Amino acid sequence: MKVTEVLFAAGHPNIIGKHRTTFEITRDNELTKRGDCVIAVRATRGLNDLSAQFKNLCRNENAIITVELQAGEIEESIEGMGSPRLTLSHMSEIVGRRSTYTSERTLMIRADKAACDISRDLINALKSPAARVRVEMTVEL
Repeated sequence: MKVTEVLFAAGHPNIIGKHRTTFEITRDNELTKRGDCVIAVRATRGLNDLSAQFKNLCRNENAIITVELQAGEIEESIEGMGSPRLTLSHMSEIVGRRSTYTSERTLMIRADKAACDISRDLINALKSPAARVRVEMTVEL
């Protein structure tokens, strides 16, 4: 079984994408340079807005979760795993983690990339407030 959710987000001048263990997409409009895991702002949806079907599949330890990012011609893919511990309930933040730590902000664990691993071409493109990024999240069992 496979379920896909799509949202859109924007760039921001303070996106640096240097965090070594996580990446984050947020509904927040503003970002300080301390938010080095944030790769996009002004997301149209948070974890809480995702369908029950998507969330239920994510809560399976065998679930494979893929996040596809597209800004203009630049594309990036991040893959991680689901977990029965995922609540997927945060209103504004979507976080992928290399570790197995979970919180209400966590979309996936054991991600194969963190913010620092995302292509510098994409990170540089997302430094522009005019940049739009399409975020496609797919969970598959």
